[in-house]
Amino acid sequence: MPRLILLAPMEGVLDHSLRDAITRVGGIDRCVSEFIRITDQLLPTRVFTRVVPELLSGGRTAAGTPVRPQLLGSDPACLADNAAQLATLAPEGIDLNFGCPAPTVNRHRGGAVLLDEPELVHAIVAAVRRAVPAALPVSAKMRLGHRDEARMLDCAHAIAAGGAGELVVHGRTKLHGYRPPAYWDRIAQIRAALAIPVVANGEVWTVADARRCLAESGCDALMLGRGLVADPGLALALRGAAATRWEELLPLVAHFWQRIAGHVAPRHRAGRLKQWLNLLRLRFPQAQEAWDAVRSVNDPAAVGERLFGPQRPARGAAPFQPAA
Repeated sequence: MPRLILLAPMEGVLDHSLRDAITRVGGIDRCVSEFIRITDQLLPTRVFTRVVPELLSGGRTAAGTPVRPQLLGSDPACLADNAAQLATLAPEGIDLNFGCPAPTVNRHRGGAVLLDEPELVHAIVAAVRRAVPAALPVSAKMRLGHRDEARMLDCAHAIAAGGAGELVVHGRTKLHGYRPPAYWDRIAQIRAALAIPVVANGEVWTVADARRCLAESGCDALMLGRGLVADPGLALALRGAAATRWEELLPLVAHFWQRIAGHVAPRHRAGRLKQWLNLLRLRFPQAQEAWDAVRSVNDPAAVGERLFGPQRPARGAAPFQPAA
């Protein structure tokens, strides 16, 4: 099974609170943060620590899992300056985003649209690599292309030649979005062409999916996104553990609910919880029951009482205890 399991960045979903909850389950080697958008200015350190507060705790989640901040932008010099600023906070590494398919991001020359310009992709990676200490890892994530795969290998070579030490490849183009399938065989072409490690990503929901992805991509490492959010025990299962039960996850859902109260406005809290439950119900029937109980409720007090009883969840969360 995989040598390395990474937790994917999922904009608007996998923030530091959900990273905290999921990494408590175990089996994850590294997280990549939601992207930090770089435009035309040097960001203050508070912006980096707002998106990645783990930087204030040794760059790790409470469970000890390293978190690699991700930068997104199209200006090599500005990205380099911000990477240098970020490096002063001692992150585990720095990741670069060439994969985001969001139309708003793409319209502003960020994410997957840059895959039409491999020369710019190379310039970005090279500028960031030069700007940070040699010992600090620089990695990147890309899709198979913007509208098609015509420049797939050009972009992969550009990233490697720019000095990235690892490349995650999402096995779809921007136009594919998140529609299945993911084209793991295309990832194999990139892996065969590069000397740096390549990590496969896309449409891995189960242990069986992971086996097929590793076989078809030729990779020995996986990045998991929606599949791991829907089944937080998936990484452990890939390492041979028994399936995680809902009774084991419920305290972590309660812990997540308490954590978001500290940084999410009351009017948005129920939506954040329902967002996670919506994925969890793909795997757990009890999550479907929880979803049904709160789907039309938006008042935080009512949501908390329906799911966790009249008492507020205790601060912190007990260590995750998998089934024997």
